[in-house]
Amino acid sequence: MIEGILTDLAAVMTWFGDPVNWTGRDGIPNRLTEHIVMCLLSMVGALVVAVPIGLYIGHTGRFATVTVNIVNIGRAVPSYALMAVLYPLSIAFVVMGPGADIAFLATFLAMVLLAIPPIVTNTWAGIRGVDDDLREAARGMGMRGHEVLRGLEIPLALPVLLVGVRIATVQVIATATLGAVFGGGGLGRYIVQGFARQDDARLWAGAIMVAALAILAEVGFGWWIRRVDRHAIVTRR
Repeated sequence: MIEGILTDLAAVMTWFGDPVNWTGRDGIPNRLTEHIVMCLLSMVGALVVAVPIGLYIGHTGRFATVTVNIVNIGRAVPSYALMAVLYPLSIAFVVMGPGADIAFLATFLAMVLLAIPPIVTNTWAGIRGVDDDLREAARGMGMRGHEVLRGLEIPLALPVLLVGVRIATVQVIATATLGAVFGGGGLGRYIVQGFARQDDARLWAGAIMVAALAILAEVGFGWWIRRVDRHAIVTRR
């Protein structure tokens, strides 16, 4: 067993060391860029939708239970099934003209829907977790509703909000690989190609790069959240 692992590891290292795998459309730089761009665009799309919803239901308390329950239904839907549904819909409704990347659009929409629930939930939880005494003190100082939200609630809720963004980002990085099943790009292409060609080195190389990217995002957000949390503690005082 150990010999098999060492053999696979050597094959993966050989694959990474092959110059062919570092050039062209199927090269590591291009596939890594495709994956990062997909994840960044998906997260931006999810943030644009989810953060305002979370801030509204957290600040006002209106429709909070219904909204959180609805968005969390998405967690029960497998991402692969979601892409399978969105792929033909993307073909039917695409407006980008001939040559449009349907797989990219379907993956993007699926990743946005995947990222929305944790961001909405954590944004709402962060806002609702702000001490009511602090809110009353802010209103007593003459701050209006939007000023309380912008100047007090958001800064204090930011660490919790970022935890939701971290969860969503790691999920998107890992799950965006499924887009390759439908012809999309990114690091998932190596995994799909590895299965198709029975090339374990290529498959494991793709999986390692996805895992490394997810770990990097996890560590980066962890560092950022700790810094923001220290600032929030100072603000509470």
